[in-house]
Amino acid sequence: MKVVVIGAVAGGPSFATRLRRLDENAEILMIERGENISYASCALPYYLGDVITDLDSLIERTPAILKNKNNIDVRIRHEVTAIDPTNKEVTIKNLETQESYQAPYDVLVISSGSRAVLPPIKGIETAKNGFVLRNVTDAAEIKDFLIAKQPQKATIIGAGVAGLEIAENLRHRKIDVTVIDQLPEVAFPYDSEIAEIIHQHLEKNGVHLLLEETVTEIQQEGKLLVLADGSTLETDLLIFAAGVKPNNELAAAAGIQLAEDQHILVDEHLATNVPDIYAIGDVIETTSWITGLSTPSMLSSGANRQGHLLADIINGNPLTYRGFIGAGVAKIFDLTASFVGYTEHTLKAAGITNYKTIFITPFDHAYFYPDAKRLNLKLIFEETTGKILGGQAVGENGVDKRIGELSVAITGNLTVFDLPDLELPYSPPYSTTRDPLNTAGYVAINQLNSTIVTIKREDIPKEDFETAFFLDVREADKPLSGTVPATKNIPLSVLRERLAEVPTNQKVYITFRKGLNPYNAARILAGKGIQALLIEE
Repeated sequence: MKVVVIGAVAGGPSFATRLRRLDENAEILMIERGENISYASCALPYYLGDVITDLDSLIERTPAILKNKNNIDVRIRHEVTAIDPTNKEVTIKNLETQESYQAPYDVLVISSGSRAVLPPIKGIETAKNGFVLRNVTDAAEIKDFLIAKQPQKATIIGAGVAGLEIAENLRHRKIDVTVIDQLPEVAFPYDSEIAEIIHQHLEKNGVHLLLEETVTEIQQEGKLLVLADGSTLETDLLIFAAGVKPNNELAAAAGIQLAEDQHILVDEHLATNVPDIYAIGDVIETTSWITGLSTPSMLSSGANRQGHLLADIINGNPLTYRGFIGAGVAKIFDLTASFVGYTEHTLKAAGITNYKTIFITPFDHAYFYPDAKRLNLKLIFEETTGKILGGQAVGENGVDKRIGELSVAITGNLTVFDLPDLELPYSPPYSTTRDPLNTAGYVAINQLNSTIVTIKREDIPKEDFETAFFLDVREADKPLSGTVPATKNIPLSVLRERLAEVPTNQKVYITFRKGLNPYNAARILAGKGIQALLIEE
């Protein structure tokens, strides 16, 4: 069996090495147009900040290692320029010699990944200080620029997680960093509850944020940016982190079916519509494990698992790819942000509206153990069944493990009704007696059973701001919280004694506050026949 693999960064090597372990006789040829293979692309920002100082340590395997250990023929600086499905061969170009030749295949695997999107900015081609960060070569070029030019000001276009990781590492080098994005929030697609916390933390660490703003022109070879509002911004270094798009041109030219978003469509066996051609990784459109809807799988962890599975499928094992959940994590200075499944942004984009959300802020471990901090956790679940659709969290400790556990819950088809039953390890340095996921389950069940009713600030009817009663239950020594002004402050500790001050002939809202106090206040009021709504922000 002759197997050709296009792409050798994540999914490709995972597939090829697994196939070799299953089939010693397969002829495996892997083509990579770049200079390196099998590298940790997610670690590249940390090389820029000198958190990781050895760039070679990020390269897990080399062509020589794969040849010696796995008998896999890897050709770097080679590019597949055409696929001929009829004759089952590919055309390969040697980028060093410019010579082209053909290679036959019995099975072809496309793992071509994605590339950076450059925004349509006038003068972008003149920016001598402009870079993208997608591979080892990019990282080396940016590092050389940092050392040689010693930039004092850097501008990053794109406030997604990739741009924020770069921002942090440039701040480690004492560079003044500005991040520009056309969206109103950072860290899309995280929802506003999480994004607001990240926003504040970025500014605390000296990152300047220009949101709902765009660059319309680049002048002076990249040193002067003209913004949409007419102002200008000087910069010594320019990083484009405005998103990626799939490397799909080969597939399209070969008649392989693409989705509306131009990813390669695959079935449950990771097969395309063309016989004996498969695809994995960033380039594909698969189905959501959670909803069954079409979705891209833009994470290297997914690509690696898909590669391993595809080798088994091609070797004859009766396995199927059950879908993509999507789970990610990012370090942003002292915070960790993590997500799994859908956010509200992605649910709305998919046209899904029958869901509820809860947002809780328990301690990450026992409050009496030193350095306990708030863990900000949002859970999204189906309105009728309690099916878990997604979760997000941000905090200093314990974030990734809660989202990892939530991913396991989604994989096991658990609902919010199962979360209180999760038996999770407890010791004061690591957790609370009722883990945050247990608490999330309790609160979600209260929502579904109408034990509590929450409402987002933007969903409050306009007339209610004039006619309703807004109750603030903070104690006297606590600062204000939330953006909705209170009609009256009655501390929770004296609410029972002052119930007469809460009107029974008006709609009652409890203003936003982290912790359990708003919930406890709502239950006190409910016990006296007053149904209060808790404001979420």
